[in-house]
This record gives sequence, structure tokens and C-alpha cells, in this order.
Amino acid sequence: MTFTQGFLIFFLIVQVIHFLGTWKLYVKAGRKAWEAAVPIYNAFILMRIINRPKEWYWVILLFIPIVQLIVFPVIWVETIRAFGRTDRTETVLVVLTLGLYIYYVNYMLDVEYVYERSLKPRSSLGEWVASILFAVVAATLVHTYVMQPFVIPTSSLEKTLLVGDFLFVSKIHYGARTPMTSVALPMVHDAVPFTGLKSYLKEPQLPYYRLPGFEGIERNDIVVFNWPADTLSIIDNPNSKTLYKPLDKRSNYVKRCVGLPGDKLEVREGYVYIDGKKNVLPDRTKLQFSYKFIPKDNSILADEVLNTYGITDGVSYWNDPKINRDTLSFPSATEQAYQRLKNNNSIAFIEKGTLPKGYRDASIFPHSKKYNWNNYEFGPLQIPARGMTIELNMDNIPLYKRAIGEYEGNNITVEDNQIKIDGKVITSYTFKQDYYWMMGDNRGNSQDSRSWGFVPFDHVLGKPTFVWFSWDNNAKGIFNKIRWDRLFTTVSGNGEPVSYFRYFLILLAVWFGFNYFRKRKKTAAK
Repeated sequence: MTFTQGFLIFFLIVQVIHFLGTWKLYVKAGRKAWEAAVPIYNAFILMRIINRPKEWYWVILLFIPIVQLIVFPVIWVETIRAFGRTDRTETVLVVLTLGLYIYYVNYMLDVEYVYERSLKPRSSLGEWVASILFAVVAATLVHTYVMQPFVIPTSSLEKTLLVGDFLFVSKIHYGARTPMTSVALPMVHDAVPFTGLKSYLKEPQLPYYRLPGFEGIERNDIVVFNWPADTLSIIDNPNSKTLYKPLDKRSNYVKRCVGLPGDKLEVREGYVYIDGKKNVLPDRTKLQFSYKFIPKDNSILADEVLNTYGITDGVSYWNDPKINRDTLSFPSATEQAYQRLKNNNSIAFIEKGTLPKGYRDASIFPHSKKYNWNNYEFGPLQIPARGMTIELNMDNIPLYKRAIGEYEGNNITVEDNQIKIDGKVITSYTFKQDYYWMMGDNRGNSQDSRSWGFVPFDHVLGKPTFVWFSWDNNAKGIFNKIRWDRLFTTVSGNGEPVSYFRYFLILLAVWFGFNYFRKRKKTAAK
């Protein structure tokens, strides 16, 4: 089912329900019964009936997924109040019955239309509710279609984006994706905060659709996307039970896009090569690798000593298949920190903790014994692109089976050395969408495409643009926990990030000063 077909079916069902439940009320308000049956036109007439003819934008809000869940109850309440049903009990009933209480008002009660009804809330509580609803609708529109807040949860992009960075993720760069899960709490992801309860209903699901963006994903862009392999019931609890989750409710991940549709990608010693050429990263990027070392006195270096070299994770034991013995390792250090540690007198031996070519890590994509790949020696493989046809055989089907089946909705099976879609033998496949290869800058400590493969474009959420706050949970003292030099910095760009926080404070002071003197001037004029 296409997006258009799904939307039309939903739209027609709503129109039938609306007509059957309101046509008599339209007549009592001085309108014609047929006006309740004409799609879109009936919404404008209803705005007149509830005395909101100038608020035409409500009609648009009625057709925006998620936002409509807030607007519909408001319309239900306003409808019965337009016919004198202002009792608080009836207000609760019309909401709890999902608007079906209007049927009772329409067919069972002898109501009269209230002409020139006052829209002013009758109590301070009503004013508060109206203000909150307006704020929630506005925030939901921005959150869903323009900009979404996001916090960095892991160190996979450490040094570039830090754990505790609070970002604004732009959805308009690549095009905002309309919600597919149609019944969900606004501005909440997969679980209600502090409860562990699901924040959505799996059904009904709307077809995938994306609004036009003004740029495509470029190589080395940092991208926020839905984790393709996610089956956790709660995003923040890795020990929670597993279940199938709708695409737009899968966990949000942030990685760097190092491979574009159509690229031939390979990883050598942890570095990415595209079509045989080493990928050149932006100057803000600080790659990190795992390193193994042996101290001279066979004692573990204290964490605080490693921290002086910019190493943020502790020491652990690691079995090196090349020398077949346990060494000590730390998973996160830059090349600069490594060079400084080489000159440390307490270290007898240190080198990058790579794995040899041909060594198979079973946790690495495509999780097949035919591919002896690991985090540091990986590929080559071809990244699918929309419209690209790839010849399929028993050797490369492990690379593309999940994309063809899970992401493109085909019933693909492998039987008797034959590849079949819906029971029909195929030897090639033409892909329906673009795919990307996402990796962390922390090459020794990042779960990324090397673990679960391609990221389809329909999983892409947006582009991080701005760090508005940053919190270091390991620092001591509230003042020191705030990373002041990272407040109001841009995510991309050349050179070291520059904080614009002071300029924000200056503009804020000017704004408050302007309002203060404006109010004093008005008071003096009176």
C-alpha cells in the first residue's frame, strides 16, 4: 500500500464517521445536512459552527499525523459546547469515547445551537489548559517536522561529539519524515518517561513518506537515524525484553556517514577506503582506536594516568590473536595520545589493537562463515543505491538478504542453492531505495554498520547542527560538569568549535532591556 492509498482510506473513514455523527447538528446550526459530508469543506463549515471561522489553520492541523491526536479532542469538546453541552462530565465523556459521545448528542438529545458563543475560557484553569494545548501543538509541529532535541548517549563519536552533548537535529536538511506510527504520545519516543510503558500503539501504521529536503546526505556527514537492528522494548534499557518495533520507534543512533549509495567500501586497519582511495575526514574529526600495551612493571596504569593522555576509558584484558597472549588494552585514544604514550617510561610495549586480515569476528556483518571480516579488516562490499541492479549468488546473498527482505519488504528465501522472492528464482535484484554506511569515529569502541550492515534512507531521521548544552557526568561540582566551551557550538565546520554562548547572553540582555524600557515608556504615557 502506498502512502497515498493509506491516507485516502484513513481520510474516507474519518469523513464517514464525521457525517454520521454530526449531520443533524449541522442542520440545527442553520447549515445543510450535505455540508457535513463534503470532505475538507465540512471542516471549514465546522469551524464556523464552533465560532472559529478565522482559525482556518485548524483545518490543516486536523490532517497532520500526531498533531491531529491533540486537535481532534479539542474539536470534539468545542462541538458539543456549541450546542450548550458545557458540563464538565460531558467534556470528559466526549474525550474518553474518542468523540463518539457526539453521536449521543446528535441523535438522542434535543439541543439548540448557541449563536455567538463566547470563546473565552470560563475559569483560570480553562485558560491554562488552552495555553498548554497551544504550546503542545506548536512544540509537536517543530519536534516532528523541523527540529528535534537529541542527547549523545555513547562514546562512538567521542572527541567530535561528547557523551552528554545536547543537540538540535534538523529534519529539514534531508526532508522531514512523516510519522508512520499514527497513535503515539507527542514528543515522546518509544517509552513514557520514568514508567517503562510503551508510548505508542503498533496499529494503525501509515505508509512511509518524506517531505522534500534541500540537500542530500554527503560523505562524512554526521547523521541521526533509527537503529535498523533495534528490537529493544525501551530505548534506554538494553536489558529490556525484545519485540518488533515500528520503524519510527526504533532507537535513535548518531554516526558518521562514510559510505554513500553506489560506493565500493573497504576497511583497512580501521581506516575507510572508498573505491580504493582512503576516505579524507573533516579536520574536526578525531579518530580513536584501541591500543594494547604491556607495562614494564606488569602493573596496570591507573585510570587517572591514562586520562592525562586524553584516554577516557579504563584498562581491560584483551587476547591478541597475533601474539596469542593476553595484553592490557584501552579502547579509546587518539593518534596524538598514542604518540605521547610511546614515550612514557613505564610502558614496555604499545601498538594499535587491530586484528589481522582474515581473522573472523562472528559479531561482524554479515555474520556469515563465508566472510572472514572484523572491525579493522572489512570488505570490500558494494553499497546498494536506488535503481542499482546487483547480481546475486550464494556467495554474496548474506550481504544483501536483510536489505532485500527486511528493508524492501520482500519474502526472500534461500533453498537448494537457489535464491527466491515469493517462490520465484532470481539471479539479480534492483534496489528500491538508497543505502548508507554509518560508522563511529571511535573505531575501537563503536557499534555501527560493521555490526549490522546498511542503513536504508527511510531510517534517516536528520542532521545534527547545533550543540546547545553539554554535561560531563564524570566531573566534580555542578559548575565543572557544564562544558562551557561547548555551549552553542556548531556540529560541522572547519577548525575547532567556537562557542557562541556569550553572544546569546548579550542578545538576551538586549531583549530584556528593550522590553523593560518599552514597558516603562508605556506606563509613563498613561
